[in-house]
Amino acid sequence: MIHHALLSPKSIVVIGGSNDVQKPGGAVLRNLIEGDFQGELYVTNLKETEVQGIRSFQDPSQLPEVDLAIMAIAAKFIPETVKLLVSQKNTRGFIILSAGFSEESHEGKVLEQEVADTINSAGGSLIGPNCIGVLTPAYHGVFTKPIPKLNPKGCDFISGSGATAVFIMEAGIPKGLTFSQVFSVGNSAQLGVEEILAHLDESFNPETSSRIKLLYIETISKPQMLLKHASSLIRKGCRIAAIKAGSSEAGSRAASSHTGALASPDVAVDALFRKAGIVRCYGREDLISVASVFTFPELKGDNMAIITHAGGPAVMLTDALSNAGMHVPHIDNPASAELLTQLFPGSSVANPIDFLATGTAQQLGAIIDYTDQKFGEIDGMAVIFGTPGLTPVFDVYDLLDQRMKSATKPVYPIMPSLITAREEVQEFVGKGNVFFPDEVVFGQAVARVFHTPGPAETEPELPQVDLGTIRSIIDGSADGYISPEAIQGLMDACGIRRAGEAVVRSVNDAARAAAWLGYPVVMKVVGPVHKSDVGGVVLNVKNESTVEKEFERMIRIKETTAILIQPMLSGTELFVGAKFEPKFGHLILCGMGGIFIEVLKDVAAGLSPLSKKEAIAMIQGLKSYKIIKGVRGQEGVNEEMFADVLLRLSALLQAAPEITELDFNPLLGSPEKVVAVDARICIKK
Repeated sequence: MIHHALLSPKSIVVIGGSNDVQKPGGAVLRNLIEGDFQGELYVTNLKETEVQGIRSFQDPSQLPEVDLAIMAIAAKFIPETVKLLVSQKNTRGFIILSAGFSEESHEGKVLEQEVADTINSAGGSLIGPNCIGVLTPAYHGVFTKPIPKLNPKGCDFISGSGATAVFIMEAGIPKGLTFSQVFSVGNSAQLGVEEILAHLDESFNPETSSRIKLLYIETISKPQMLLKHASSLIRKGCRIAAIKAGSSEAGSRAASSHTGALASPDVAVDALFRKAGIVRCYGREDLISVASVFTFPELKGDNMAIITHAGGPAVMLTDALSNAGMHVPHIDNPASAELLTQLFPGSSVANPIDFLATGTAQQLGAIIDYTDQKFGEIDGMAVIFGTPGLTPVFDVYDLLDQRMKSATKPVYPIMPSLITAREEVQEFVGKGNVFFPDEVVFGQAVARVFHTPGPAETEPELPQVDLGTIRSIIDGSADGYISPEAIQGLMDACGIRRAGEAVVRSVNDAARAAAWLGYPVVMKVVGPVHKSDVGGVVLNVKNESTVEKEFERMIRIKETTAILIQPMLSGTELFVGAKFEPKFGHLILCGMGGIFIEVLKDVAAGLSPLSKKEAIAMIQGLKSYKIIKGVRGQEGVNEEMFADVLLRLSALLQAAPEITELDFNPLLGSPEKVVAVDARICIKK
């Protein structure tokens, strides 16, 4: 737990406080004073005896005991000052605003570690260094603006970037978004995003705690901690949205398998967020829009009504919702015909419901009432209402405010007239409302919130496997890619169905194996990664002479150590793979197999261990899912059996964590079976 001296201090000292409010030490002191901190407030300044009306101690050793120190002095002076405060002043809470630490140099990193070690030794808590501070109902310990009016039901916001925290508040506050607490963790020398989230989970009070958590993360240092506490908070009724920056492929590593190439660290982040139930966002406006959606009642279905007096925005919102997997259903029933009689000629209630530029507040009220009470097929309403500036629209926004509070279905206000209707919008926000300025950003946000699943099972039930055989094979294999015989043993031990096969190293053995397996057969080289690229795969071999001829050719291919012979099977080519991602654990991937994995790159990923629900969701989330279902008369794939392969792979990875990369490519799927045809497994003990 975080020390109470950081969260609810009875006394605070600003180390390096200043009369110059354009400096961090002056600005944070001003904010503490203006925030009406109720405890004792002290300042240290080497040259001043009074700073902003507060007594200043020129020598920190003369300070009384103090709970929390907010530090705004040069990095090189901080370690000794921290030691003094810990040992002589019983200080246990620290916020270090100063830069010049690990973000700057190796020397700075050494200083940072020294400070963290001192605070850790005393059981204290540290935010920073290199941060803007902390904003809570107890004190305004930041040096920046804006400082929002804090609302216990607003957003708890944790950011790895101080500037980003400021910019998000700057953009969110005018739209009505409120904040409960803000933590800027900076370099996270001790407390990072994960630790703050853990505190919010462990101290959660269903009566008083905020139910909206926003995260801006640049580095996920403790993914398992993030998964545990995000999942826990969401199960308690919270909603979490997060930006994970640094997701480009510029830093991706060269990989030796299909899975390695596809399973980038950012794929692991996606999988982690999905498993936790976190809504992933990709920018400041995106995060603000998702957070704003969180403030509304939860949508019970994906059917949206668009209510508008402006055609163009309604068309764009219809596109945005439809492209994101939501529905804007056609409305045509006796109630809609009745509603149409209450609107001006030329209006439409088909959905979008367009009541024209001349539509009135009274008409809008009737539309919302009908949609809420008589259109059972609708789950939520988006109301687009701006103004050309001909007349004030206070009455419309007043009605919208009333209906948002009384309707049984969510009513989302989209208000594009930020200049022309500035006063009306400000009054609307002043009543405690949130609005959306852009219909497309709103549509994408509401769809992403709706489609983000809840947290996955923490301990899913996995199929039984032969643990003894698995451990014997792993313990008996050297690091690197293991032999085909070892792979066969692992697949059999975990119950993954595989094609009959033989690994041969002589032409005579090849002929005997082909006859035993039954013609036609497939021949593949053992060794090269991309067999097709080097001429290492021959299909539909029908006789002994062809087996002998192809064996002599293939065995000479570079890096080939043997030839794999299998019966010629048919079915839809599928792919399943796994990769160990440091700190995250094993990623499991699935998609279309064979050459399609390189052409389509259509894969779904999940963090092991998978539940059956997660496995099915991965399969059904593929863009190529229609092929798996069966299309244009072609047979589909047995989804239950495909999902079972993923679950058995989860069980294998639990039993053999030494596996670093694994490919089952292809598997052949049909309505009757899913059979692995080729496999590669790499281990590192």
